[in-house]
Amino acid sequence: MSDHQQVKRSEQKMKAYRVQGFTCTNCAAIFENNVKQLPGVQDAKVNFGASKVYVQGTTTIEELERAGAFENLKIRDEKELSVEREPFWRKKENIKVYISAVLLVFSWFLTKQYGEGHIVPTIGYAASILIGGYSLFIKGIKNLSSVNFDMNSLMTIAISGAAVIGEWGEGATVVILFAISEALERYSTDKARQSIEALMNIAPREALIRRGNKEMLLPVDEIQVGDMMIVKPGQKLAMDGEVIKGTSTVNQAAITGESVPVTKTIGDEVFAGTLNAEGLLEVKVTKRVEDTTLSKIIHLVEEAQAERAPSQAFVDKFASYYTPAIVILALLIAVVPPLLFSGDWSEWIYLGLAALVVGCPCALVISTPVAVVTAIGNAARNGVLIKGGVHLEEAGAVKAIAFDKTGTLTKGLPVVTDIVTYGGNERELITLAAAIEKGSQHPLASAIIRKATENGWDYNRVTVEAFRSIPGKGVKAKANNAMYYVGNPSLFEELHGSISADRKQKISEMQKQGKTVIVLGTEKEILSLIVVADEVRASSKEIIGILNEMGIDTVMLTGDNPRTATAIGKLVGVSNIKADLLPEDKLDVIKQLRRKHQRVAMIGDGVNDAPALAASTVGVAMGGVGTDTALETADIALMSDDLRKLPYTIKLSQKALTIIKQNITFSLVIKCVALLLIIPGWLTLWIAIFADMGATLIVTLNSLRLLAKPRD
Repeated sequence: MSDHQQVKRSEQKMKAYRVQGFTCTNCAAIFENNVKQLPGVQDAKVNFGASKVYVQGTTTIEELERAGAFENLKIRDEKELSVEREPFWRKKENIKVYISAVLLVFSWFLTKQYGEGHIVPTIGYAASILIGGYSLFIKGIKNLSSVNFDMNSLMTIAISGAAVIGEWGEGATVVILFAISEALERYSTDKARQSIEALMNIAPREALIRRGNKEMLLPVDEIQVGDMMIVKPGQKLAMDGEVIKGTSTVNQAAITGESVPVTKTIGDEVFAGTLNAEGLLEVKVTKRVEDTTLSKIIHLVEEAQAERAPSQAFVDKFASYYTPAIVILALLIAVVPPLLFSGDWSEWIYLGLAALVVGCPCALVISTPVAVVTAIGNAARNGVLIKGGVHLEEAGAVKAIAFDKTGTLTKGLPVVTDIVTYGGNERELITLAAAIEKGSQHPLASAIIRKATENGWDYNRVTVEAFRSIPGKGVKAKANNAMYYVGNPSLFEELHGSISADRKQKISEMQKQGKTVIVLGTEKEILSLIVVADEVRASSKEIIGILNEMGIDTVMLTGDNPRTATAIGKLVGVSNIKADLLPEDKLDVIKQLRRKHQRVAMIGDGVNDAPALAASTVGVAMGGVGTDTALETADIALMSDDLRKLPYTIKLSQKALTIIKQNITFSLVIKCVALLLIIPGWLTLWIAIFADMGATLIVTLNSLRLLAKPRD
C-alpha cells in the first residue's frame, strides 16, 4: 500500500484542522512530530500543501497551537471559514524585524562615530541580533540538540560564529535579511494556498429552507436530505439537489470552469457553489453538506496536494544526502586551511560559516511542492481536477492521447439526421416507427422516439400488438392491422431476398458518412430509411487540431465498424483510428501505444473502458461534475463535458514541469556559484543569506506564475 493510500485511509478516522503559518516542509514535519507528542493523541498527519493537520485522538485547538508555537501557527476547525488576514506589514511577527532593523542602522552610525569593535555599537548589534533572531535561535538550538541540520540550526551556528569572531555587524545584517526573507516566503506560500480557500468560500454557509409551511434560514450543517431549499435570483446554491419547481439559468463556472450559464428546470440536478441567475428555484436537497460535489472536489484537491510528485521525491532524497555533505564541507573549509596551510583561523571560520548558510537546501526542498500546490489549485478553479503531483507531471509529458469515441469525441446521444420515404408521408412513418420502437431497449430506438416527441407527433395513439425483438437485427410488431418491421438492412435482405439497387446505393451512401441506417417496412416493401448518427461534439475537431499541432499523437478507439469509425475519425482529424474493438482490445492498443510513446493518456467517461484507463499513464474522465465514479476512478477529471479543457490541462502541466525544472536548476546553480566564491575568498555572510533566502523566495515567486492561466 502506498503512503498516499495509508494517509487517505487514516484521514477517514481523524479529526481535521486547518493550519495558518506554514512556511516550509521541514516546519510541517516538526509540527507533526510535536502534535504526536501531545497527551491524548494517538497519531497525526500533516498535509503541507493543503495546510491541514489530521489528528487521531483527543486534543484542543489551544494544545495544537502550543505544539505550533515555534512557528507561531494558528489553528482552526476544518469547517470554520478562513479568518481575515492582517495586512502583511502589520503582522505581529514582523514587528521585531522593524525594531531589529532600526537598531542595526543606529549601531552602524555609532560604528562610524566610535570605530569598529567599540563596545557601544557592539551592544547595539547584539541587541539587534537577539531581538530579530530570538525565535530563530530557540528553534536552532532545539534542532542542534537533536542533530537536525535545517535552516534554523545552520543559521544559529553561522550567526553565533560571526559574533565569536567579532563580525557583530554582519551577524545582525544576516538576522534581518533572514527574517525579511522568511516573512516574504510566508506571504508568497500563503498566496499559493489561497486557491483552495477560494474553493472553500464558494458555497454559502446557510440557506433558506422550507419545512412544512415554515421558511427558515439554516446553517448548511443543519440541512437534511429531503429539505426544500428556496434559491432566489442572484443567490448561490448552498447544497446539491434536484429542481422541484421553477426554471432558471445557473452559472456553474465555480464547479465546471464554464462561464456560459446552463438552463435548469424541473428534474435537473444542481450543485452547491453555483449561481442562480434569474428565476426562483425550489430545490430538493439530495446530499448532506459533506457529500456535495464541491466538498468532494475540495477534499480530492487537498489529497492531491499531499501526494508527492516524482521530482519532489527525487529532491527530498537528494537533500537528505546534500545537507550533511554541506555541513562536512563547511567544517573542512573552516579547519583544513588553518591546520595544513597556516591559514588565518578567523578568515576561514568565517568562510565556513558562510558556506553553511549557502548550503541550506530550503529553496531546493520547496521548489516542487509550491509549484504542485499552485498548479492543482489553478486547475480546480478552472474545472479540472488533477488528483496528485504525479499525474500533474505525467500529463505534461504525454506523447499520445487515446480517445474513446462515444461520449467523448461524440455526444453519445444518437439523433435522427435524415429520413428517406418510399411510401406514405414522413410524419406517419416516423410516428409508426416510434410506436413500435417504444417497446425496444436499443439506444437507436430512443433517437426515433425523441424525433417524434420533438416534432409533437403523438406515437402513443398508435396501437401496437405482438411486439417481438429479433436479436441482432431489429424488431417487429402489428399496427393498424399490418405487420411492420424496424431493423438493419440485413433484416430486409432476409425478408425480401434482396434490396433494390437504388435503395442499396442510398444505404451505402449514408453508411460511408459514418451513419447508421434503420429500415422501416413490411414483409413485401421498404417504406422508409431512418438515418441515425451519434453527433460529433462541436469542439472535437478544434481540440484534435490543437493537440496535433502540439506534436501529440491522437488515436480514436471505438467498438464501431471501420466504415463508421473512419468517417468520424476523418471528420475530427485524429492521427490514428482503431475500430471494432472490444474492451480487452482497447487495453492492448494502450499497451502498444505505451511501448511506442512511453507516456500515454486515455480519455473516456471514467466508468466504461476501465482496463484501458487503468493501463494508460494518465486516465482522464469526461464530465466529472455530479459523477462520483469519475471523481473516484480518474487520475484527472474534466468537470464539464468540454474537451477544450484538455489542451489547457496539458499546457498547465507542461508549464508546471518547466517551472519545477527551473526551480531545481536555479536552486542548485545559485548554491554552486556562491560556494565557488569561497576560492577567491569573496563569499560573505550577507551574500550567503541572499544566495539562500533569495533563491527560496525566487523559486516560490516563480511557482506563483502557475496561478495564471496558460496561454493558448
